Amino acid sequence: MNWQSIARQPLGFFPTPMHSLPSLSAHLAGPQIYIKRDDLSGLALGGNKVRKLEFLLGEALQQKADCIISAGAAQSNHCRQTAAAAAKLNLPCYLLLGGKAPEHAQGNVLLDKLFGATVIWTGEQRKGEGIAALEAKLKNKGLRPYVVPYGGSDAIGCLGFAAALEELLQQQSDIEEIVFASSSGATHAGLMLAKAYLDSSIQLRGINIDKANHRTQHFSQTIADLANTASEQFGLDSQFSARDVCLDDEYLGEGYAVLGDAEREAIMLLAETEGILLDPVYTAKAMAGLIARVRQGKYSSQQKILFWHTGGTPALFAYAKQLLS
Repeated sequence: MNWQSIARQPLGFFPTPMHSLPSLSAHLAGPQIYIKRDDLSGLALGGNKVRKLEFLLGEALQQKADCIISAGAAQSNHCRQTAAAAAKLNLPCYLLLGGKAPEHAQGNVLLDKLFGATVIWTGEQRKGEGIAALEAKLKNKGLRPYVVPYGGSDAIGCLGFAAALEELLQQQSDIEEIVFASSSGATHAGLMLAKAYLDSSIQLRGINIDKANHRTQHFSQTIADLANTASEQFGLDSQFSARDVCLDDEYLGEGYAVLGDAEREAIMLLAETEGILLDPVYTAKAMAGLIARVRQGKYSSQQKILFWHTGGTPALFAYAKQLLS
């Protein structure tokens, strides 16, 4: 795909490393497991959201925006990276965070503050329900806000992971399946878009990490709709249905941001075998899903399976008691 025709603001360090996990693979006695290290993407202790933000903030600059709005959960990795990107571009940043202000800022909340973001606490609303009202308020003050959607998930955000799959296939072309955390949708939709465009046979397996994704509409359809919107907006021929979305719901555990035994084991196992840290909300649940599938005999020893590490490490520090209890 011709990424040169789309406004893009460099923010991260790409390509991110891709390498094998020999100790974990040996411990599980399953397939050959590889990892794509978006936790080393460079911006604000790393994470996958920088890929989306390069396109989203490229559009913001093109539109001459003078401030940024976004939203997420209290320990949102997306909001932390959005705040850092805005700081880098000298743009004021407003974050709507679910929950209430903690007594002591830690993890991503601490970093949001260090990057100079204005944090507005929104109680039970963690998915940007108050964005429109804040946008109107800022416009009434004469500002030109640019809204970065929840999770960076819109057609523009999809481009980040469409480009990412192209990057991965240039590093190693014989990966058979990619396992990753699927949450707000653009990572999943972007990978699907590029798979279709590049005519790749690679299997995409999103591990659903949020039970709330099923409250109104099945999340698979949401992802397909997002991929279709991006395909149409950028003049591609690909069309997707919910049946085209491989979304694994078997590893939801106790729910979003709840650290259970499976997530705790995944964090400890990757740390102890490979010296790599996962986050409690997204990558631990996705890795727990991969570990379970290996133990269930879903893969042969000859297969090459890639785990896409989408970052989120700062949130670990907010879960110290749950991890070590």
